[in-house]
Amino acid sequence: MEGKALVPLSIRRVYDGRIFSVAVESVTLHGGERLDVEVVRHPGSVVIVPIDDAGSIVLVRQYRHALGRWLWELPAGGLKPGEDPKQAAARECQEETGYVAANVERLGAFFPTPGYCDEEMNFYLASGLRTAGPGDAPAHPDADEEIEVGTFTQAAIREMVASGDIIDLKTVAGLALATKGY
Repeated sequence: MEGKALVPLSIRRVYDGRIFSVAVESVTLHGGERLDVEVVRHPGSVVIVPIDDAGSIVLVRQYRHALGRWLWELPAGGLKPGEDPKQAAARECQEETGYVAANVERLGAFFPTPGYCDEEMNFYLASGLRTAGPGDAPAHPDADEEIEVGTFTQAAIREMVASGDIIDLKTVAGLALATKGY
């Protein structure tokens, strides 16, 4: 059943952070029941699938405090206010991997947690990779990023997913989009 979008009767912002904010929105459901809904507001993000000329994929390994462990994942990052997602993808590719992409192609966009968050993840394929040089715009990695870069064959990545070495869902989705199921 599809109905009209719910219009909040009131919105109370309970948290404003560096990456996202949280609001409690009071709504009246289609059946008449009133409900307070917690919503995470996020400016959106980009996920990049960097593929080199040999067909191997560049992943980054970084510490994820929420899980208390290091993860291999696709490079990704948040959108800055008003930033074009394609330009953000090119920027994040360079910042996190050190590679400049000659081609950045949109693969699609998804909402990873629509039950409580409005973040839209924009997926891009980056190809024609070359090491960033003096003529390129300077990269400005985030202060909290400690990143290890690795290049893996698609067969190695399939094994990493199967063995649980890759557990990040945005990475699995991006790989599936870019490699038609990898």
